[in-house]
Amino acid sequence: MKSEQSDDYRLAAKSGDLRVSLNAFVFFKDNEYFNKIIEGYTLYGTQLNPQLVYYPTKDLRLEGGVFLWKDFGNPVLQQVRPTFRATWTKGKQQIILGNIRPHLHHNYIEPMFNFERVMLNPLEEGIQVRYNGTRLFVDQWVDWQRQQYRFSNFQEEVAGGVSSSYRISPDGSPWHVAIPFQFTATHRGGQIDTLDRPLRTSFNEAFGLEARRRLEGKNVRAVRFNGYVLGFQNYSFTTGQFPFKYGRALYLNATVESRFADVMVSYWHGSRYIAPLGGDFFQSASRTVSNPDFLDRNRQLVMVRLMRDIRISDAASLTARVEPVFDLNTRALDYSLAMYLNFRQEWLLGNIGKRVRVGQ
Repeated sequence: MKSEQSDDYRLAAKSGDLRVSLNAFVFFKDNEYFNKIIEGYTLYGTQLNPQLVYYPTKDLRLEGGVFLWKDFGNPVLQQVRPTFRATWTKGKQQIILGNIRPHLHHNYIEPMFNFERVMLNPLEEGIQVRYNGTRLFVDQWVDWQRQQYRFSNFQEEVAGGVSSSYRISPDGSPWHVAIPFQFTATHRGGQIDTLDRPLRTSFNEAFGLEARRRLEGKNVRAVRFNGYVLGFQNYSFTTGQFPFKYGRALYLNATVESRFADVMVSYWHGSRYIAPLGGDFFQSASRTVSNPDFLDRNRQLVMVRLMRDIRISDAASLTARVEPVFDLNTRALDYSLAMYLNFRQEWLLGNIGKRVRVGQ
């Protein structure tokens, strides 16, 4: 399942356009995990986000609607939330306020940003500045996760980061070579709550090299290599907020893209690596219910991902994934199975630009 950063708006916008949009997402992910870092569970449900879209000008897009989340096996809705997004596009740059473009649109690697946030944290709210040029991609964002008020009995929570990539290969080359840099920060704190709890702050970063070779074969379309060096820093003022002060990791991927499926083989070596926003399997500290204090200071994994994206239409796609994971330390094999259905479409209701008054 890929982000749609390049085709957010298929219809050319005109000042005064009024549209209705629908984003529908049906997900199934079965994690057959039997380890002390993350246990097995199943995610199965659907999410809907109908919205009304208006263009006061061709460069300013306003969206408002409602987000509905229903897990299968649960008779009540998991979430019902209003959504609002204002997007100002000027050339290759966008400024987004409200519900920013989340998870996959950031283009993070999974040790930095958990893929399951697509299902478990589908909405991000804050500010986002994006640049998508022919060589440079930059996504700067802040997600205000929990707002604190006077005498609150909880801490405020905020996350943010930068995801970037610079292409160094020449135009027209069969090689696509880029240098990515990624950064995330998380913070819990605040001064107006009733809790006697210390603040917690952490940083993660990744730096690497991405190379893709386009092929002309009938069955094999391309090969890719991605390598990253990652880091973790605990900048909390009080000890005990994280089990480690610093951590580092190495993440290597080799991928074959074919007309049948994409096959990715990955190697992970994490030393005291913790990423609050990152994927569960890459952590050196347990996220389990039954073994919350378990630590794997020198975590080594080999992962295989079999991925198939099926385009049903311009608006709909089906994705299937099989992901076995082998722990080199415990010699244990876990796996997950997943299927996702995405539907995204807009309908033009009409143009009302001449029927409204701008300003006072």
